[in-house]
Amino acid sequence: MADCKPVTTPMPGKVCVITGANTGIGKAAAGALAALGARIVMICRDRARGERALADIAAAAANGGLGGGAELFIADLSSQSDIRAVAAGILAAHPRIDVLVNNAGVALNHRELTVDGVERTFAVNYLAYFMLANLLLPALRAAGRARIVNVSSNAHRRGRLDFDNLQGERRYSNIRMYSESKLEDLMFTYALSRRLAGSGITVNALHPGVVATEIWRQVPILDFLSGWLMLSPEKGARTTVYLAASPDVEGVTGKYFDKCKPAGTIELSHDVVLQERLWATSVALTGVGADI
Repeated sequence: MADCKPVTTPMPGKVCVITGANTGIGKAAAGALAALGARIVMICRDRARGERALADIAAAAANGGLGGGAELFIADLSSQSDIRAVAAGILAAHPRIDVLVNNAGVALNHRELTVDGVERTFAVNYLAYFMLANLLLPALRAAGRARIVNVSSNAHRRGRLDFDNLQGERRYSNIRMYSESKLEDLMFTYALSRRLAGSGITVNALHPGVVATEIWRQVPILDFLSGWLMLSPEKGARTTVYLAASPDVEGVTGKYFDKCKPAGTIELSHDVVLQERLWATSVALTGVGADI
């Protein structure tokens, strides 16, 4: 990650919502942004782990000396009712949001269904991004100039969007489902940036690098190798922090970044017809996103 320079621009008064902020990339990004003076709104699934991370992020804010802080909201991002509830709670507490970082993700060894009957990888890695961005849009608009940052991955290059097997109904592979969810995040990024053009809200995606995080705990070989071959969460968070805070990307939208630089994505990700079909499918599954 040598191309990523530390972001030093202060962010006092800025509100940053970050999913999966209790561990890994999300926690590292939250700490870095808090140290810049931002108010961090953490969305975590587990209260005990979230509270431990909250203390660490609050300490990072205090060390930064710029008045940053943090607060914790609890939600299971595989549950659409939880997503709606946490979005409503955040909107009530923060009528203005400056940054939304969609970061939380899973990689599952076996196919699982959520309480909504949706395949869990698809639900957490993609539909939660789609729902939160749409549900928090009023507060992002209220900020005037805001940023949506979607953590995707170069794993998207293995993705093949198959609407007949969108949730692994016919055949399931953990690597394929993960890769396709990251492709979906990219296609969502491009479709949303197009819809929000001229609004003052930018939408970008990124590859964090191959990072040693808990996401790999259900993929044994990757979990085994993570400590030796993968980046630390702090290094993996650098592009997230760059897109959330750097003045270098003010006004930049609809792009994919790797090591804090724009990067290309596979041709399929730019297929507008497929992007719109994915959007329509997402609206049908969630009931949000039809009005933008």
